[in-house]
Amino acid sequence: MSRILIVEDEVAIADAVAYALRSEGLEVEHCLLGSQAVARIRDGGIDAVVLDVGLPDVDGFEVCRQIRRLSDVPVIFLTARHDEVDTIVGLELGADDYVAKPFSPRELVARVRARLRRNRAAESPGWRRAGDFEVDDDGHQIRYRGHALALTRYEFALLAALLRRPGAILTRAQLMDRAWADAGESGDRTVDTHVKTLRAKLRAVAGDVDPIRTHRGLGYSVEG
Repeated sequence: MSRILIVEDEVAIADAVAYALRSEGLEVEHCLLGSQAVARIRDGGIDAVVLDVGLPDVDGFEVCRQIRRLSDVPVIFLTARHDEVDTIVGLELGADDYVAKPFSPRELVARVRARLRRNRAAESPGWRRAGDFEVDDDGHQIRYRGHALALTRYEFALLAALLRRPGAILTRAQLMDRAWADAGESGDRTVDTHVKTLRAKLRAVAGDVDPIRTHRGLGYSVEG
């Protein structure tokens, strides 16, 4: 059974989230402080984190940064902040989703379950499926709707990075880190250019849909 860590200093909100998660058969732990959450992640056994930004000891952004040094566990921000800048900061720090207060507990549970499914799929050996895609990370191959794609090194790295977290928005900076870590030149236009060539190759297989979504001011995602 999956175990979810709620990091929230408002007990009433934490109780509502915990009740919704337990009603769906998930195990729940609760921390009031960011420092407690980092220590708990270090101990292991947590499958996803619901993390408030406004914590009394350390803000949620710093907590997420510390968690990412320890684990790839899915992190969903739960926050009263609505600014686009805050959303971008959270995504760049490695958060998987961002839910603004007030929120629907049922929607939050659905998002948690989606992250758990995608995380399990990403951990499967060999070919892994993400929607209409199949990815062989070791063989550097991707199939789309059953058709093998002829991809360059960087096209593969870019698309594979998006498919490791289907539905999650990856910023251009995150994509550059994953696909161009050893390249001498990289920038927003480099990412955009490769997305354009990828879209052309995907349209050659199925011209009726565009699986790569552009999120203006944020980055890109692929629906899995």
